[in-house]
Amino acid sequence: MPAANSTPRPRRAHPELRGDHHVHSTFSDDARSTLTENVAAAHEVGLTSLCLVDHVRRDTTWVPELVAAVRALDIPEGLTVSTGVETKILDASGTLDLPPLPPGVDRVLIADHQLPGPDGPLSPSQARELLAEDTSPDDLLDLLVGALVAAMGRYPGNQLAHCFSILPKIGLDESLLGAERLGAWARTAASTGTIVEVNEKWGCPGPHALAAARAAGVALVASTDSHHASDVGRYDRVVRLLDDLEKSTP
Repeated sequence: MPAANSTPRPRRAHPELRGDHHVHSTFSDDARSTLTENVAAAHEVGLTSLCLVDHVRRDTTWVPELVAAVRALDIPEGLTVSTGVETKILDASGTLDLPPLPPGVDRVLIADHQLPGPDGPLSPSQARELLAEDTSPDDLLDLLVGALVAAMGRYPGNQLAHCFSILPKIGLDESLLGAERLGAWARTAASTGTIVEVNEKWGCPGPHALAAARAAGVALVASTDSHHASDVGRYDRVVRLLDDLEKSTP
């Protein structure tokens, strides 16, 4: 946990900044802070909501232990804590890499860790090879947006994690998505009750996607994608994205 008064409390000009909806613990292999440390950090910076999230795959067996551990936490007054799992989209039909989920998992975070292909996920290097072999960028963008739309339909009421973060990894820019794709993406999020997180770590979704989401009435939340308690609830890129969104909204 960060020491008291080590850094100033983040600005909370936007209501979204009162929460952190994507925080990893030591249940994830690549995170360093415990659930207890994350809760203490959230309280320290004045958050009112926290979603404790860890990475899962189909063969993950410890989700019941995660749920039990979150339930056993001592939650400070004024802080609401929920439990989530993060997993990748496997293919163009929107299948997720999910194990059976017990009661107590409040939210599935749907992530574009790889490019969902027709027959399975494509790594960034495989996607770049396709582009080098004259596959059209439009074809890959259609695959991604189609898979996101399908996943939201199959698993409604959940959350998109760092959406479109795969694009710079494969050499494409979010600005290439265009109004038609973003409109379909945003309308599906709204109709399925899907939350869209504005992610500090990856700085996404970008301005055009956020504007489309806002216009469609999609619920937006802030997230750090923290892997260490010292980052919980501390925003910079998200503040700028939300500031720009407010300026562009009539």
